[in-house]
Parts: sequence; C-alpha cells; structure tokens
Amino acid sequence: MTSPRDRRERLVALLVAGIAVVLLVSSPTWFASDQTVVGVAQLFLAAVLAGVAVFLYRRAQRR
Repeated sequence: MTSPRDRRERLVALLVAGIAVVLLVSSPTWFASDQTVVGVAQLFLAAVLAGVAVFLYRRAQRR
C-alpha cells in the first residue's frame, strides 16, 4: 500500500509535468512573434520542470 506522502509526491510530479508540457506546447508562439529569447527561456524552463517531475516521480516509486 502506498503512503499518503508517496501519493502526494506523484501528484506533484504529474502537476509539474503538466506545466512543463504546457510551456513546451506554447513556446512556438514566442518564436512566431519574433521573441526568440522568451521562447528559448520557456523551453529551458520546460526542460528543467520535466527533469524535476521525473525525479519526483521516480523517488515516489522507489519507496
């Protein structure tokens, strides 16, 4: 049986992954409006958040 802490960690990981996906999908808008710096920053943030989500999800699975 999973503990409430593991469940919470998995849910936070999924939330962070969802935010990363939204940032990734919306980044072409910045490139299309000639704001490349914002688009690159958004892609970088999406990659960082995806990494955090993977870390949290794996940590919750190990317990």
